[in-house]
Amino acid sequence: MTIERAAIIGLGLLGGSIGLAVQARGLGITTTGWDRDPQVRAKAAERGLVGRVCDTAAEAVASADLVILCVPVGAMGDAARELAPGLSPHAIISDVGSSKEAVADALSAALPGACIIPAHPVAGTEQSGPEAGFATLFAGRWCIITPPDGVDPAALAALSDFWTALGSKVELMDAAHHDLVLAVTSHIPHLIAYTIVGTASDLEDVTQSEVIKYSAGGFRDFTRIAASDPVMWRDVFLTNRGAVLEMLGRFSEDLTALQRAIRSGDGETLFDLFTRTRAIRRQVIEQGQDDERPDFGRGHGE
Repeated sequence: MTIERAAIIGLGLLGGSIGLAVQARGLGITTTGWDRDPQVRAKAAERGLVGRVCDTAAEAVASADLVILCVPVGAMGDAARELAPGLSPHAIISDVGSSKEAVADALSAALPGACIIPAHPVAGTEQSGPEAGFATLFAGRWCIITPPDGVDPAALAALSDFWTALGSKVELMDAAHHDLVLAVTSHIPHLIAYTIVGTASDLEDVTQSEVIKYSAGGFRDFTRIAASDPVMWRDVFLTNRGAVLEMLGRFSEDLTALQRAIRSGDGETLFDLFTRTRAIRRQVIEQGQDDERPDFGRGHGE
């Protein structure tokens, strides 16, 4: 099975980056796109994110071999129903959502009988919208594909090849396991960032101007995460609530143990924890998932 025509539904950071990557890598794939927001469609056409920006979702997916939904996970079902009238019977339906079990259920309910293969490119920035996309977003990053039981092997191979062609490293994973892993590596960190930034802004004995003016590296980097798209992350937490709550419970227990160590002056426990977490940071760098230069390679004035 060969993908010759790809339709991108949702032309923000991820959708726009897919379109730009297809063009930049010279894959010979014709791209169409659609977004519910007419202003986004206009900006996408201006930037040339896809070959043709369409007026309706059904028009965008007509004759497409691959349809990728790049909308918030809570909107997957509605988006799928909107494009259904134009869908080719042979089309592969995929997505880029950060929670996979809920997305698979929503797409299956909206498009019964369709070839649905959920996917999650583990890539992104805190920016959103059609201006945020760039062609190298997926280079060297993982794309996790969560194929359902009984999936067509040819369709799965075609989708895997598509993401590999965009520069991603592809991994196949069970949807439930994906949701648990991402709860630890992405969802809980975002929840913590939103919480600590919100707490700092609510402190009565520290002014907001002081919080901003004296932002040290840790708080500054929390604000970067907390600047992520609020609609997208609201939907992620609601659709992956089971895994998030399970991991949040584990985190709360660990936080209580840390609180106990600080209160009792247990320096050995603190040192052991910080030593283990420092080693994790080294492994992240060794895997090529971040920059080894100090302060994430940021330049600083004299």
